[in-house]
Amino acid sequence: MLQRLTSPRLACRLCHIEKVESFLSARSGSTLAEKKEDIANGPGLSDFISGEVTNTWGDYQGKLRRGAGDTERLRLPPWLKTKIPTGKNFNRLKNDLRELNLNTVCEEAKCPNIGECWGGGEHGTATATIMLLGDTCTRGCRFCSVKTSRTPPPPDINEPENTAIALAKWGLGYVVLTTVDRDDLPDGGAAHLAKTIKEIKRRIPSLLVECLTGDFYGKLTDVETVALSGLDVYAHNIETVDRLQKFVRDPRAGYQQTLSVLRHAKETNPSLLTKSSVMLGHGEKDEEVLQTLKDLRANNVDCVTLGQYMQPTKRHLKVVEYVTPEKFAYWSKVGNELGFSYTASGPLVRSSYRAGEFYIAALLKARKEDSPKMEIAL
Repeated sequence: MLQRLTSPRLACRLCHIEKVESFLSARSGSTLAEKKEDIANGPGLSDFISGEVTNTWGDYQGKLRRGAGDTERLRLPPWLKTKIPTGKNFNRLKNDLRELNLNTVCEEAKCPNIGECWGGGEHGTATATIMLLGDTCTRGCRFCSVKTSRTPPPPDINEPENTAIALAKWGLGYVVLTTVDRDDLPDGGAAHLAKTIKEIKRRIPSLLVECLTGDFYGKLTDVETVALSGLDVYAHNIETVDRLQKFVRDPRAGYQQTLSVLRHAKETNPSLLTKSSVMLGHGEKDEEVLQTLKDLRANNVDCVTLGQYMQPTKRHLKVVEYVTPEKFAYWSKVGNELGFSYTASGPLVRSSYRAGEFYIAALLKARKEDSPKMEIAL
């Protein structure tokens, strides 16, 4: 039975419905008819184009996009507000991870969905994305809150086994592993990742494994090491459009380098599903997003996710624009038309949020050649 494991993003229309219901219930003094009228009279296309939104969305009044001379941070729109993490499942998962000295990208990247994933949500199934090779990265991307250092501590030799122990204990059906960049290691940590995947598969052969890797500085032999380790989904994020790469990512990363990694993973192991993710809200143009999606498909990437960039601390890049749910729905349809096996697109979507449902849905779609492409817009 498939259970959920992973961190960044909304995975199904039910999640979107729940958030709409939450918004409506917040207006407890309104009648049902008044609530329906609120939705009918909500902001129109012209409001979003101008960047001005009235207080139709609760008490939010402000711009969705910063002007060229603006220095203040944009106010968080209501569709991006999440609950503070609490609950028995949240505490249990956190304790298990600490006991085994495991890290999660959920914590290190300050994921907005950590409360929902770790708390288990409506069905009580706690989830997390395990981050391998330590909690300190050798790179300094301007959007990421993970700690950085040129000389991070050496990898924990017990991490592959401890990771497999934790997963066996949780009884999951799908796991997402991610990693910091380790340019200090000769192979970028590829052998460590492969060892972890093999140990997981040895203990739990039925477990589906996704690995969200770095780019190994473009060394394709290291890409091969991970691609041939027994994993099911090879993920590597392109993050943003070509024009903004040097402003958003570490200089050692790059648009073409990312495409090369994804292309080579598929060439090395054609049975793999390949996956990438794009953050919106850095000031990208529509035609640039479209070109990015086309480039990913041209390099045989099967799955793509699009989500909203959210500034993790004051030291990181400011949000240029809060993209509306309607626009995310548009990109979902575009991804579908371009031929991705699935496209997950929504304000709180992250590259590895509830990947199990996505993966199974994509497999079911692939077995039904005549079925339409799967689209997920939230």
